Amino acid sequence: MTSPAAPGAQPVVDSVDAVAYTVPTDTPEGDGTLTWQSTTLVLVHVRSGATTGLGWTYGAAATAQVVEQQLAPVVTGRSAWDVPAANEAMSRAVRNAGRPGLIAGAVSAVDIALWDLKARLLGLPLVRLLGASRSDVPVYGSGGFTPYDDERQDRQLRSWVEEQGIPRVKIKVGESWGRAERRDRDRILRARRSIGARTELYVDANGAYTRKQAIRLGAFLAEQEVTWFEEPVSSDDVTGLAQVRAAVTADVAAGEYGYSLPCFGRLLEAGAVDCPQADATRCGGITVWLRAAALAEAAGLEISGHCAPHVHAHVAAAVPNLRHLEWFHDHVRVEELLFDGVLNPAGGAVRPGASDSAGLGLTLRADAAERYRV
Repeated sequence: MTSPAAPGAQPVVDSVDAVAYTVPTDTPEGDGTLTWQSTTLVLVHVRSGATTGLGWTYGAAATAQVVEQQLAPVVTGRSAWDVPAANEAMSRAVRNAGRPGLIAGAVSAVDIALWDLKARLLGLPLVRLLGASRSDVPVYGSGGFTPYDDERQDRQLRSWVEEQGIPRVKIKVGESWGRAERRDRDRILRARRSIGARTELYVDANGAYTRKQAIRLGAFLAEQEVTWFEEPVSSDDVTGLAQVRAAVTADVAAGEYGYSLPCFGRLLEAGAVDCPQADATRCGGITVWLRAAALAEAAGLEISGHCAPHVHAHVAAAVPNLRHLEWFHDHVRVEELLFDGVLNPAGGAVRPGASDSAGLGLTLRADAAERYRV
């Protein structure tokens, strides 16, 4: 562990660089609107003296060029203590480049790396720097991809519930933009049989259904005691989300494509969700994730961390209104492959900071990662 910075010292950011790693999936994956056979993690290194902070996002490899060409000059030379100031400077610098999407991912990855750097400079786990609200962060097993056959879906669900003791799981639905609803229903029935009556069952349509289709499906979800209906319609359709929310018993969730704080404001103002999701690798990093959690708390709602579990664990433990964190099969597999120090979800929760390692508690497995470098 790096020695803590001396009291009163003002460490500065000396360099920022990024590299992309593309990892093939273990089997073809897909949801209601998209299929994929590989996942790209863009890793940012932020250095101050002998100390390095890590942050990352998932997206196109070109994100690394945005980090090095547009963001590194903005962040280099700034105080390593003042992460919100660096975040604001990055957001202003990319105004004309088109901040939502790929560039928001780049800003997010640098912000995460800056928080990791600050915690490492102070010799603290990130959750202690932020201040903990809880020691345990509940997780839910997430996968159940639409290309899975019945046997693979059953095996994955049982591994979470029976082997790891995770009491809540999620599968993808909305196959072929909602045109395979009969198979969706069959897979939900099979999922319930796999996990038993006591485990919470969630579904995620990734915006594949129409408003009326999602509402019609709501009665079937209630029969199967599905308690979480994620993106029943597009997250851009806040009016439709609100209509579905008013008509179904499952909690409606969305927000993973919130690329800035106002995105969450619009969801909440429209009454579109029961539980907003925020993704620190997209929304502007840990800095903005904390603000989104505060917006949700002000509205009387909990917040859920979307994907990238080892980015979210520490910040999720820092807010009082957390519902849970997505233990997403694709990202868990990539993060376990690329990093040492990963967390264990046994019993349905992770415990960030328990190892007392500084920052996010992770180190890059450089030799293992090199084969996937783009």
